[in-house]
Amino acid sequence: MYRHMFADYPPDRENTLGARWNPPKVPAIYTSLDRATVIAEAEYQISLEPLRPRARRTVYQVEVALSATLDLSAPGAPSGLGISSHDLAGMDHTVCQVIGGAAEHLDHDGLFVPSARASGINLVIYPNRQTASYRFEVRSAEVIYEP
Repeated sequence: MYRHMFADYPPDRENTLGARWNPPKVPAIYTSLDRATVIAEAEYQISLEPLRPRARRTVYQVEVALSATLDLSAPGAPSGLGISSHDLAGMDHTVCQVIGGAAEHLDHDGLFVPSARASGINLVIYPNRQTASYRFEVRSAEVIYEP
């Protein structure tokens, strides 16, 4: 997996504020299966800012072991749950947050989802559902921008 981080934030830092696949107060770690996808996701987020951030940017390659993932990455899988392409790419995260929150509530520790920014796949990790087999280990770090 790959994880993009700004400044000195560690790659296992959890998002608890809420994002596309995690409602507020449901911790999540967003990763991508390939480097190009994680960079495309980061570039999209950066494009939403009024000024481009000038903090160091690092792409981490991580090894992850999970025990109960749910895979929504297959073509047609999101639409089978009532998730439209607009839900996947739009600014209203409500539908995706409901699905992600339900997956986490039902003891899934990960959710594979299609990227809306590239042709790749993202893995959303729900660390609250860690089991004895859970593992998140950094294998390498690549600084892609240094101010």
